[in-house]
Amino acid sequence: MTLTKVSLQIYTMNSNVSKYVKDITAIEKMRAAGQKAARVLEMIEPYVKIGVSTDQLNTLCHDFIVDELKCTPAPLNYRGFPKSICTSLNQVVCHGIPNEKLLKDGDILNIDITVIHDGYHGDTSKMFLIGEKVPILARRLCKVAQEALYLGISMVKPGQDLKKIGQAIESYAEKNNYSSVREYCGHGIGTEFHEENFQVLHYDSPSIPSTILEPGLTFTIEPMINAGTKKVRLLQDKWTVVTKDRKPSAQWEHTILVTDQGAEILTLRSEEKI
Repeated sequence: MTLTKVSLQIYTMNSNVSKYVKDITAIEKMRAAGQKAARVLEMIEPYVKIGVSTDQLNTLCHDFIVDELKCTPAPLNYRGFPKSICTSLNQVVCHGIPNEKLLKDGDILNIDITVIHDGYHGDTSKMFLIGEKVPILARRLCKVAQEALYLGISMVKPGQDLKKIGQAIESYAEKNNYSSVREYCGHGIGTEFHEENFQVLHYDSPSIPSTILEPGLTFTIEPMINAGTKKVRLLQDKWTVVTKDRKPSAQWEHTILVTDQGAEILTLRSEEKI
């Protein structure tokens, strides 16, 4: 989940992320937080169906996070965000606010979960297809967005230049005739929801500096892939981001740990086979 826009000027001035390397104790706490976030998505899946409101989904997730997992929902009151989860429907790119609107047959929905456990954050999101009438274009978009995430994860290893991951994600989206959002990005994560100046971009640009990955770094990869233009706009609520052409958007997200050999997905769900 990213609640801040990309700032290339800040990113360029602070491309050294070594200060965010986690020790063994912090990594174990990140693993615990990540798995708790994954459990929320697993819990909510049976409830994501026709006729249910996103506000009802928010309540179910909030109660599970607080009462069952003994965690804190990180989005709630974060910079004024009013709910415990983000629910981004159809043309909403990210930061959708749960409301009373009922899900209908053919919708696609991203549910974005971030929990705080023992001082550390676990952050993940997943696309849900509602009913049997989801258009082929939207189904394919969700599939390609997930494949773009997995492609990015597969490239994570010590010595890798972070910008090459963004290059690969955008290239994969464009190869499938889609676009990758530029205004919002992944981020370093740990005791902070968004580690300052550690941004994970999902596109290519000559102005992006090299950032070399090291074991112990933790961050999110969360490409936002649009069916049409990459351009987006912010609604009057100052949170909800939508595609400028109103075509659908899809996003998947995992929290990743750089290991000595490659990557560990801290928010991996039980049904995922990568």
